[in-house]
Amino acid sequence: MASAPPVSFTAALFEGLAPDGGLYVPETIERWPDAELARLPRRALTETALRVLRPFTRGELDPAVLEAVVVEALNFEIPLVEIEPGVHALELFHGPTLAFKDVGARVMARMMAALHEGHEPLTVLVATSGDTGSAVAHAFYKVPNTRVIILYPDGRVSPTQEAQLTMFNGERANVRAYAVGGSFDDCHRLTRDAFGDRELRARTRLTSANSVNVGRLLPQMVYYFHAVGSLGAPESGGATFCTPSGNFGNLTAGLMAKRSGLPIDRFVAATNVNDVVPEYLASGRFTPRASVQTLANAMDVGHPSNFERMSWLYGGDVEAMRRDVTGCAFTDDDVRATIRDVFDRRGYVLDPHSAIAYRGLAGRVGRAGGSGIFLATAHPAKFAEIVEPIIGRRVDKPPALVQALARPRHIIRVPSTYDAVRGLVAQ
Repeated sequence: MASAPPVSFTAALFEGLAPDGGLYVPETIERWPDAELARLPRRALTETALRVLRPFTRGELDPAVLEAVVVEALNFEIPLVEIEPGVHALELFHGPTLAFKDVGARVMARMMAALHEGHEPLTVLVATSGDTGSAVAHAFYKVPNTRVIILYPDGRVSPTQEAQLTMFNGERANVRAYAVGGSFDDCHRLTRDAFGDRELRARTRLTSANSVNVGRLLPQMVYYFHAVGSLGAPESGGATFCTPSGNFGNLTAGLMAKRSGLPIDRFVAATNVNDVVPEYLASGRFTPRASVQTLANAMDVGHPSNFERMSWLYGGDVEAMRRDVTGCAFTDDDVRATIRDVFDRRGYVLDPHSAIAYRGLAGRVGRAGGSGIFLATAHPAKFAEIVEPIIGRRVDKPPALVQALARPRHIIRVPSTYDAVRGLVAQ
């Protein structure tokens, strides 16, 4: 990150990765005045989004255009629901693909459409461990002058996720999803190889849509501000947030929100057994490794790319990061037990990822005092085959999911080789 020359927001948005293969970060993160933070409870979601994104797009995206972008993109609710005293779920699954990634993907797609110049088509290449791909597919579907190539690990996403990922494969559409014979880390490696291929990039206008792209990352700051506004003024200090984490873009956005002055006391980085960041927080050593398949498959990441941004925020100082972030990791048995316990006690249904977030927060707030928010990142109906046997009842499916599941399944398989992926991009 440090060796690449500064670029505009527009350039970072369309390039995705820096020329040296690193990740773009904002040169500055403006601090909000206290008076503006005090007005958060009175702001609508789209008003908050406009204010959060304005400093990063200033001089490049007209304020009226930015307002139109966020109003069109964030046309769904993000409610804050109290599960038990002091413990709240920020329900990020009310968008069209029922996952938190709808927020970043929809804003990014519309910003790209607003800033895209010329007639050369833009190719969006994205690796997904679960929900990113379907959110990106839906966000870019029928967006002019764009085509989307999604790589997902064959056999390592849920049937519901695969139905959403592949729902446009049977059409002559601008979106295609490909099942790669390998893990998410293989998919991610193949996309990085493509972005590092200078000859390919000279022939194809290529960009990313993972949280490595600042256009996906920065809009995720919005719901941290929205959550604090929905919570109102905590009794003392700031709120504690627990973020279920895989590639760590979601947590990075929260850390940037805190850097903007948002009153957040502490973050809990909760993972499944792919726990390289909790391990780093405990030992001071960052040791990527092959990912392990779990029930919370969108978090099956063994080499989280956004760790680079987290490290940048703290100047590589693990002690400084520890002052803001606590790590924890949970097994599949923990996930099952948590889903069952919360349903039995509170009647609230968690998906596996949100269960990890709840588990990471439980005991840190509530009975001990203070306010805590965990990010509920996916609708439990997306993981019905896991959740229903645990709670012993059917999970109602929202209409959008019913429609996706009713479509014929068109799965296109490709080997996990760069030549295969290069051929897809170069078509």
